Amino acid sequence: MLGDAIPLQLQPPAPGIEIDAALIAAGLGLPLVEFRQLMEQRRITVLCERGTGEDSGTYRATFYLDDRRVRVVVDGEGQVVRGSQ
Repeated sequence: MLGDAIPLQLQPPAPGIEIDAALIAAGLGLPLVEFRQLMEQRRITVLCERGTGEDSGTYRATFYLDDRRVRVVVDGEGQVVRGSQ
């Protein structure tokens, strides 16, 4: 587990995935502490989608806060494959 990781809850049989929270906080323009607080308050929402076909084995996670968003594609171990904002 990463020190500052965000666990994603996926439908079985998907693996448990953790994404570096500092990466997402920076993408949203937030200090890590504030990002964590907003996550706990459920003010930041997350949509996670499983890749199919040639994207099989990857997951796209999109984090939303008001009109901002950060989207990352990770492998089954939470390693970023590509990201966008």
